[in-house]
Order: sequence, then structure tokens, then C-alpha cells
Amino acid sequence: MQTAKPSVPVFDVGGVLIDWDPRHLYRDLIPDEAARERFLAEVCTPAWNRQMDLGKPFAEAVAELAALHPDQAELIAAYDTHWMRMVPQALDDTVAVLQELAAAGLRICAITNFSAEKFAECQARFAFLRQFETVTVSGAIGLAKPDPAIFRRFLADAGLPAEDCLFIDDMSANVEAAQAQGMQATRFVGAAALRTTLAAHGLLPAPA
Repeated sequence: MQTAKPSVPVFDVGGVLIDWDPRHLYRDLIPDEAARERFLAEVCTPAWNRQMDLGKPFAEAVAELAALHPDQAELIAAYDTHWMRMVPQALDDTVAVLQELAAAGLRICAITNFSAEKFAECQARFAFLRQFETVTVSGAIGLAKPDPAIFRRFLADAGLPAEDCLFIDDMSANVEAAQAQGMQATRFVGAAALRTTLAAHGLLPAPA
């Protein structure tokens, strides 16, 4: 059976369109690498960040964590008050791909694990994040990738059959979860490879 050609690119945001990494902030605040990595592994952990991705307000999460680590309270608070320093830049090569897809008249959508409050701040800063026809933000709905339910929610909100979508994400687990819901999906490793993939699906002209 021939695989249907997708017509709607569906982007992840962090690691694909913007350069988000807590280390961008904490390199300045904790210059010692070992201490910094220990802080991010034991205090402001990925599991803690996922609470905000699932909708917990930053102020509440920071207060709870600071109560557990009072000696680190100032560094924990910075995760909220200086959050934008974790995003020093857009990933311009991928943004250029997105703009070409939009200029070609394609529907552009997104599914992102993101705090709803911080995503709104990023939309104010980065105009291209306001271009999505449908964007599913984990923190707004209490569901996060790779939970299959977030993909089903996106498809329902967008009114799209799964096979019409080409999902682009830098995390293998999220790619596999999208595929399990019937979406076509590709792991993002760079803008050049993405162009090749999009061209293979007929969504962009073949690279010269």
C-alpha cells in the first residue's frame, strides 16, 4: 500500500524553531560546570520542568521547589524571572524553511511541550510563532508529548486526518508516538536534512 503524501507540516518548537536550553541561563549564574550540571540534574530537573509543560504555573512550581531547596532559592527563581535567557535565539535556518512553506500556501501547525505562559511570551518575541493555523501547547491542555492523547487532541482541533500531517520533532520518542497515531513523522536533525525530507514529500522543491 502506497503511503499517502502529507500536506500539512506540523512543527515542534523547542530544538526545532527556537534554541531553548536552561544552560544558556545557568552558564552565567553557575560558572562551574560540574556544579551547574548537578543543579540541573538534582534541583531544576527535566521532570520538574515537565510540571510547567503540563500546566503548573511557574510561580507555584518555583515556590514549591524553593521550599525544598531554600539554599538554592535565588537560582530556582531565576528559572522563571530570567526564563527568556534560556532562549537566546531562533533557529533561523529552520524558520526560513517554515516561511517558505507558508509562502507556498501550506497550512502550518505545531505541537509543542511548553508552558502556556512562556509560550505567550515567546509568541510576543518571535513573530513566526504566531503563524500557525493550529498550535497545540501542552501547558494549555494538560497533555504533553509523547502522550498519545496530545496528538489526538491536535488532530481533533485541527480537523485533520492523521495521514495528512508530517510531524517534525527533535525527540525520537515524540516522532514514534506521532507515527503510532497514524501521522507521518520525521526526527529533526537540522534544516538541510529537513529540506530534503520536505522535498521528498513534495512540500518543497528539491534542493539544488
